[in-house]
Amino acid sequence: MEQRSKSGGKCPVMHGANTVQEKNVMEWWPNALNLDILHQHDEKTKPYGADFSYKDAFLSLDLEAVKSDLKALMTDSQDWWPADWGTYGGLMIRMAWHAAGTYRVADGRGGANTGNQRFAPLNSWPDNTNLDKARRLLWPIKKKYGNALSWADLFVLAGNMAYESMGFKTFGFAGGREDIWHPEKDINWGSEREWLGKSRYADASADSLANPLAAVQMGLIYVNPEGVDGNPDPLKTAHDVRTTFARMAMNDEETVALTAGGHTVGKTHGNGLEAHLGPNPEGADVEEQGFGWKNPKGSGHGADTVTSGLEGAWTTTPDRWNHTYFHLLLNHEWELTKSPAGAWQWEPVAMKEEDKPFDAHIPGVRRNPIMTDADMAMKMDPAYRKISQRFYEDPAYFEDVFARAWFKLTHRDLGPKSRYLGADVPQEELIWQDPVPTVGYTLSEAEITALKASLLQLDVAPADFISTAWDSARTFRGSDYRGGANGARIRLEPQRSWEGNEPERLERVLTALTEFQAGLEKKISLADLIVLAGTAAVEQAARKAGVSLTVPFSPGRGDATAEQTDAESFSYLEPVHDGFRNWLKPGVEAKAEELLVDRAQLMGLTAAEMTALVGGMRVLGTNYGGTEKGVFTDRVGVLSTDFFVHLTDMAYSWKSTGADSYALVDRKTGEEAFTASRVDLVFGSNSILRAYAEYYAQDDMAERFVQDFCRAWVKVMDADRFDLK
Repeated sequence: MEQRSKSGGKCPVMHGANTVQEKNVMEWWPNALNLDILHQHDEKTKPYGADFSYKDAFLSLDLEAVKSDLKALMTDSQDWWPADWGTYGGLMIRMAWHAAGTYRVADGRGGANTGNQRFAPLNSWPDNTNLDKARRLLWPIKKKYGNALSWADLFVLAGNMAYESMGFKTFGFAGGREDIWHPEKDINWGSEREWLGKSRYADASADSLANPLAAVQMGLIYVNPEGVDGNPDPLKTAHDVRTTFARMAMNDEETVALTAGGHTVGKTHGNGLEAHLGPNPEGADVEEQGFGWKNPKGSGHGADTVTSGLEGAWTTTPDRWNHTYFHLLLNHEWELTKSPAGAWQWEPVAMKEEDKPFDAHIPGVRRNPIMTDADMAMKMDPAYRKISQRFYEDPAYFEDVFARAWFKLTHRDLGPKSRYLGADVPQEELIWQDPVPTVGYTLSEAEITALKASLLQLDVAPADFISTAWDSARTFRGSDYRGGANGARIRLEPQRSWEGNEPERLERVLTALTEFQAGLEKKISLADLIVLAGTAAVEQAARKAGVSLTVPFSPGRGDATAEQTDAESFSYLEPVHDGFRNWLKPGVEAKAEELLVDRAQLMGLTAAEMTALVGGMRVLGTNYGGTEKGVFTDRVGVLSTDFFVHLTDMAYSWKSTGADSYALVDRKTGEEAFTASRVDLVFGSNSILRAYAEYYAQDDMAERFVQDFCRAWVKVMDADRFDLK
């Protein structure tokens, strides 16, 4: 009773529990391997049910009705958030742009593909201020069409319809983006701990921006509109713009087109002080109902809106598509001024009244147009200026380039064209879609069995077949659906020469398979033969372990040509590590086990699947360069549980023998039995991974391990077979 009275009226719930924690679990042990990123593949968060197919639901959609509703929405101004010039076009374009603009080529993460703008941190980024209103304006349409239209698809389609409602013809639209249901909290958006922080450079140059990042500061989509570090200098900004857009898969021409096309309509908002705005959506209290940045000035919206801090429109008629952007930019002198919010912006030195845009909310009042520092870069950087001049002189060419660049921006992370859904998919196949020819053959189970037997008779070590199939498939990234075994691009440059693919070994295997292919009556693609040979070798290793099973194989992969391969784009897929094959490129500073987890997540693997694959690849003898690290077995080539058995055997201890080098020591004799890397030992040191390792080390798990390994193997081999899904 005395103890209870002392606690008195205290709340029985820990304040901040499950919401805001001063210290989450991993922060207690900052050096521990964090596996949370692998849990992003947890299907339990999805509310649909196991039988739901978004593909089928989307294809049942009346797309023309959705487009009609969206166009009607553009001019249906709401009192709670009035539309500029009576159209939400600019707002919806910005929403779609910022949903897609987080994409970066280095790891394929970000982009519009998941609808992640609904969740933190993106829903509360400084650069996304007031996009919460755009999403809420779309809610009646999302409510009407339900599960047949994902938020991710709706964001992009709304941007397209905004352009079309304002007079521009877009290149096309494809559906197929499935929503996530929780934040992608483990994406590396930068190491900074404050908004607009900037500690992502090795030195003062834009070129030293740390990979895989693309944006110049925490919380920005691209660059600071006021200039580098908020200091206007169009030539310095041009350098930042070029670096950033290149990391988002855009060349100079596409960059100028997107800048101009994006700024042809709409306006910036800075009629008030940003410091007066309320908390962002994640920080706002419950009565705000998901809204953020509450503005106490005047009406709080319309003419009083504060978003970027800059204030004004770029063109004379920002409520409709036109070609005045380049006319104003190139034919007027511009001077630095400050907006009412105190932000740097450029305004014309002298302009005819009729060339000025009308105020967005006050009838009859004209305002100066404005340019950001990035806009001025399009005029002052020599390369950008040349492109801007051509676009100005050839509006039709500009429209075509912009239409294609906008389509690329909003569809870059959707993957190959085979994933595109709907009647508005363009017929033209684009090289950035990584096209792969279709094949015209089928294979019966009997033919597959015969081919496996014949392949195993070739003068190629089974481990080399497995390694080649793995190297071909491991490039797959579930972030943007690029890479994978389909296309057999491992036989083309640049992949054929990648250090991680062991070019000499790869050449021997490809030569053997090519000669085998030439002798077949039915011409089967090399892509299929690479995977089939690896699969046959896995089956053989399972039989040696006493487990007889057929590893599923799905034919149908095509062989891409060099003309269908953007070599520069594929260079971003080159591995610098592969924990599954126990390889870390010399000079790479990151911890190998962290790189393993990152790669496993990109490949769509769970922690359990990653564990099974690593243990199996070790005993199969597939280590890079034939190294013996992690090969905890005296029967290499047998798909056994030996890796886990020896890792967890307390008759042994481990000791460090050098950089990333360890030895398994017999506790009684002191003799060294096996060697290992950090990647190997993390499966015994990390509590979660050790739980999986102990699971497979149990005496009754030999057959189950083989089954689990084979399921995970097939998942990797078929990861890019979207025709099977």
